[in-house]
Amino acid sequence: MIAIVLIAIAAGCASALMFASIISGALISVLLFYLAPLPLMVAALAWGPLCATIGGIAAATGLGVIFGIPYCIAFAVSVALPAWWLGHLALLGRPTANGAPSGNGASPVAPDLEWYPVGRILAWIAGFAALTTMAALLTLGWDATAISAALRRGLLLIIGPRDAGSTGEIEQWVDALVIIAPASAAVVAMMTLTLNLWLATKITTTSGRLHRPRPDLKSVDLPPMTLAALCVAIAFCFAGGLLAILAQIVAAVLMTAYALAGFAVLHTLTLTLKSRALWLGCTYAIVAVFLWPVLAMVVLGLADAIFGFRKRYLQGRPPPLPAA
Repeated sequence: MIAIVLIAIAAGCASALMFASIISGALISVLLFYLAPLPLMVAALAWGPLCATIGGIAAATGLGVIFGIPYCIAFAVSVALPAWWLGHLALLGRPTANGAPSGNGASPVAPDLEWYPVGRILAWIAGFAALTTMAALLTLGWDATAISAALRRGLLLIIGPRDAGSTGEIEQWVDALVIIAPASAAVVAMMTLTLNLWLATKITTTSGRLHRPRPDLKSVDLPPMTLAALCVAIAFCFAGGLLAILAQIVAAVLMTAYALAGFAVLHTLTLTLKSRALWLGCTYAIVAVFLWPVLAMVVLGLADAIFGFRKRYLQGRPPPLPAA
């Protein structure tokens, strides 16, 4: 138990330092800030959720004492809580069959475990990304006008002094960025949480401390209610005011989740292609360079949720068995 406490404190200190590094203003601090949940996620997957809980409490308390209560709350909501809960869900399993004693009096057969679905974990990640983005926006104001004005002031401050001739064009760009900023921030939060959990899984798998089989990411299947929630969120995007901003955040994270599901569909549908690596590499490169082709992945993920492309493909043409 003492070893777990020491590991938890070390993970909490690392996470807190990465979170607080954003104060320095250095470019590398942005990367460290977004990777702040990683130490606690590794602790949760390798030594259990209790380890992440102890580390998160220690880190939040330290930040609160040094920098004040707002930093403590921000760290607890955006870093410690997601790291603990996602680590808990990743290790959550239930037996699919009761162990049956053998006829010669040997010990019972260990039951197979059904692990918490990866798609549901992705839905939880979307929920945390939406929650943290909404909480950050509400610190700027309680209505759409105040939030937009605060975002506009912040963007103009980042841009800095500008020539009189280019003022009008820059302000047009700023106005456009203010409109897309909430949804963009939600997408970034969604992707960074997903990346942190994936990296934590890779680290614990490499170290041999992951107490579950490595999840099959090709099987990502979002809960059926996710599609209904996306439709409702898109409908409220046209309501106007604060409700529309919050609905845009929810719609953005859910569409990002379906984009990730679309990549899973693509990995499944290309299983039997000889040039599979080339096709996948080109797809990722195009999405990374141009960004907008990710909409095709969103459509593919939505189409699979409605028509079940992966299930039909695997039932009609199962993938080849790996070579012995």
